[in-house]
Amino acid sequence: MNTEEGNGDRHAALASDARRQVLDLLMDSASPLDAAAVAGRVGLHVTTARFHLDQLENAGLIRRAVDRAGTRGRPRILFTAGPATREDGAQHDMSRVLAGALAEDDDRGRARATRAGERWSSAYADELRGTADEGVRPLLRILDRLGFDPDEATDAAASGPDAAAPDAAAPTPAATAPAAPVIALHACPFRDDARRNTEVICSVHLGLVRGVARDLGRDPDQIELRPFVGPELCHLRLGRDWADARA
Repeated sequence: MNTEEGNGDRHAALASDARRQVLDLLMDSASPLDAAAVAGRVGLHVTTARFHLDQLENAGLIRRAVDRAGTRGRPRILFTAGPATREDGAQHDMSRVLAGALAEDDDRGRARATRAGERWSSAYADELRGTADEGVRPLLRILDRLGFDPDEATDAAASGPDAAAPDAAAPTPAATAPAAPVIALHACPFRDDARRNTEVICSVHLGLVRGVARDLGRDPDQIELRPFVGPELCHLRLGRDWADARA
């Protein structure tokens, strides 16, 4: 597994609030814990706790060990936070410090954070080469790998509660232009940071998507990110030049 794939797996694993709670518990625990102890302290069914522990282990964030200390029957499986978790924790601490510093700009850090996101997109330039005819699929693959759990929103969901109701008296045109696609982001590995510094963190993500759009030959300036349209949901509205590029 290369560094980019490893980071993507970690981000995907941490996109779940429950998994972040499990990981935080293991990081704070002075001793290894089994699935039953994790379930009891986090408030999960033990089967659900085991699922989240498996996901965290597969992402390299925790380790398991077998406890055979003088017990009969099936030995206990104990879990501890792995070295990668400490590294990620330090990186998140640093990202919060940097986001706080950028937020002191007059525009709350939007401009510089967007440029940073556009530079981030260069990491995917080789992967995107030759995929312009695949529509939104290359963008969805990148967002999924990073842990955003994306899919295309339905027209009703994309319009949101603030959308104006159609005028029943208005004539219906013979042919209407297709609506710009909207991608629903159901998860975010940076959600806690985004709640603290929305302008900075979300602007980085906007810059990333704009950079990807540019590499795919789409107009980056039409793209809009609407954070927290729901408690766990953000909307990414693409430009009308994506309307013929639905997955």
